[in-house]
Amino acid sequence: MNKVLIDGNSLSLEEFINIVRFGYEVEMAKGAMEKVERSRELVDEFVEEEKVVYGITTGFGKFSDVSISKEETKDLQRNLIMSHACGVGRPLDEEIVRGIMLLRANALAKGYSGIRLSTLKTLIEMLNKRVHPVVPEKGSLGSSGDLAPLAHMVLVMIGEGEANYNGELMSGKQAMERAGISIIELTSKEGLALINGTQVMTAIGALTTYDSICLSRVADIAASLTIEALNGVVDAFDEKVHKVRPHQGQMNSAKNLLKLLQNSKMTTKQGEMRVQDAYSLRCIPQIHGASKDAFQYVLEKVNIEINSATDNPLIFLDSKDVISGGNFHGQPMALSFDFLGIALSELANLSERRIERLVNPALSELPAFLTKKGGLNSGFMIVQYSAASLVSENKVLAHPASVDSIPSSANQEDHVSMGTIAARKAREILQNTRKVIAMELFAACQAIDLRGKKKLGKGTEIAYNIVRKHVSTVEDDKIMYKEIDKCEEIIKSNQLLVSVENNLNKLL
Repeated sequence: MNKVLIDGNSLSLEEFINIVRFGYEVEMAKGAMEKVERSRELVDEFVEEEKVVYGITTGFGKFSDVSISKEETKDLQRNLIMSHACGVGRPLDEEIVRGIMLLRANALAKGYSGIRLSTLKTLIEMLNKRVHPVVPEKGSLGSSGDLAPLAHMVLVMIGEGEANYNGELMSGKQAMERAGISIIELTSKEGLALINGTQVMTAIGALTTYDSICLSRVADIAASLTIEALNGVVDAFDEKVHKVRPHQGQMNSAKNLLKLLQNSKMTTKQGEMRVQDAYSLRCIPQIHGASKDAFQYVLEKVNIEINSATDNPLIFLDSKDVISGGNFHGQPMALSFDFLGIALSELANLSERRIERLVNPALSELPAFLTKKGGLNSGFMIVQYSAASLVSENKVLAHPASVDSIPSSANQEDHVSMGTIAARKAREILQNTRKVIAMELFAACQAIDLRGKKKLGKGTEIAYNIVRKHVSTVEDDKIMYKEIDKCEEIIKSNQLLVSVENNLNKLL
């Protein structure tokens, strides 16, 4: 079984994906275990001395001025989890729940949280044995961290709540028993250490960031097929043009287009058929590239956050300081995930405009709505409608969540990030955008056939053949959503991207 070693400092996004999506197991580094144990010794010392430390010997939030005796510390932690499990809505996807568990374990492995090693090992064992708590998607303000959804994760650890195990929904207690994992009794600081952090928003956002980077390369492939279907002018992608405005994403997209279209007999040079194309073709490098640069910015923030300590208070071993701070505040990720959603929506915006050029005979010189029997058949008319609907929905979803805040805990927590809402919105925009790009693949291949397919480019030929392996040319009207779903599955499974990149140098 493939394993990933975690130490709280070096988890990569690729390793994160391998664990949450492909089932790699997790093991904790020896050095991390030593830090966790030393941190715990300090917590035990504070409890024994009844030192006033937030969340250890005091209540939470507005109750931070209420002292808790050492005899009450276990009740305090259990009560915290029970009372904070206020999530509502649909359960988060399994891979997101796995991401939450992994990121919380990785943050605790840094050794700043004061949790017992045995408790942390229980969380890792649940991840490895695929005991997945049911975590409702809504209820987090994004500070003090993702309290409500993380509490649902911890419920299962203490034998409460619900979990999925071996594809079956059952009580948390039953799932733990079936997996052979001992239920824990939380003690001082542990409940707070497990729920006070940004791991829900970050897990959702990390998955979305990874998928967005992949989708941006697929968008270049779909755009290249549309360029061929419309006999697009390739001079606009010349390296000289982009070197004088050297945004990295723009240069990468231009290189991708030329690589994909190499040796194509269906593209043109300026002046052969027209001097220049409309912006939705000519400006692909600038628009796709801007989104790619945004994704790289978000990736940088994700890489920091997945290896950060985000709970409160934090325990510093060298100085024996316990400092109450605000690392649980999700603002760095809230802004990033709002940006992610905006950048994704622009990929869909441009793709829909290219679909419009394919189906509109006044813009394409192709048969109206890509059907030879217009009138009797509607062809791709409503494919464009559906794409337009998704694009408009994305515009609503792209309104930033991070500009909103609402006070909580009797105004003790008077500014919150809404970062988890930002992450969830970005993921929904991703799903809509993937569908629009699937529709473009479907329409572009149809248009290529109607144009009279000639030799396609080095990369687009591969992409066209993959689409045609699953979706045939539409001669007469058929049930279209099934064909769209097939094209989306080609994207979602990474089959299209991997096949193209295996035959070319990796797209940028």
